[in-house]
Amino acid sequence: MDVLNWLLDADPAIRWQVLRDLMHAPAEVYTAERERIATEGWGARLLALQDEDGQWAGGACFPASSLQTVPGEQGQPWISTLPTLQLLWGFGIDPDTERMRRGIGLIRDHCCWEHAGQPFFSGEVEPCINGRTVALGVYFGQQVDDIVARLLEEQLEDGGWNCDAEIGSCRSSFATTINVLEGLLAHERATGGSAASIAARRRGEEYLLERKLFRRKSTGEIVDPAWLQFSFPVRWHYDVLRALEYFRLAGDAPDPRMAEAIDLLRSKRQPDGTWLLENTHPGRVHFTLEEGDGRPSRWNTLRAMRVLNWCGQFGE
Repeated sequence: MDVLNWLLDADPAIRWQVLRDLMHAPAEVYTAERERIATEGWGARLLALQDEDGQWAGGACFPASSLQTVPGEQGQPWISTLPTLQLLWGFGIDPDTERMRRGIGLIRDHCCWEHAGQPFFSGEVEPCINGRTVALGVYFGQQVDDIVARLLEEQLEDGGWNCDAEIGSCRSSFATTINVLEGLLAHERATGGSAASIAARRRGEEYLLERKLFRRKSTGEIVDPAWLQFSFPVRWHYDVLRALEYFRLAGDAPDPRMAEAIDLLRSKRQPDGTWLLENTHPGRVHFTLEEGDGRPSRWNTLRAMRVLNWCGQFGE
């Protein structure tokens, strides 16, 4: 298989990233492809499903009550505003189009969290949600400084974050931490950050690195075997590929403590040069993006190749 041609035989959301990140095409080439996301394929389909008030499925993190219960459904529904905006962010939709600016304005004015009715871009109480809200707010041009300040106050002694801290947990969660780190990195890239936010992000990175991205610090055991399987969309979940993608985006040279994780990533390359979709998180979706677990995944192949190129750039 010619992997690059296979990746290019895909939705614009994938094609433009392949052109930019793997083929290093001129900016005008990949930008033209990116512009198609809002009018063709997955991006256009998601935009067509947006409610008149700007939300998706009538809710922020969860669908409206009338849409929540489906007999026999497993997992969390992924059709509400938060997971849909995550998809559009992952697709790389242009946030400055008139269609997106209008839609985000409606979300800002009408979408409120189920927790206590807080406005969407004010965040709520769970750091894993707030980290994603920061990343989305930054991307779509919204003010999220107050959420960042809250996240800095909520960092735990071990360097990470945990949504269960409000009920007494003092040990961090890999999943919560990666969501917060992605948000802090996005905010730092957009604003320059502050000494406090940069230090907090670095401490959060150390939390993951001290554990080699998937092992217990105390015993060296694998924390959760599911983290060795790669998913897309990642939703709020953690896995090794998501962590490696974060560190790639952060831009530093690969730390020696992630060598085992990089070896794991290399080992999962198939004989045809692709990576598989391995761990789809169950729940109702607007529509599927790939052919299912155990099949070659364009998303995971793109993401894995980006990470390995980053490693190679630094002689890893």
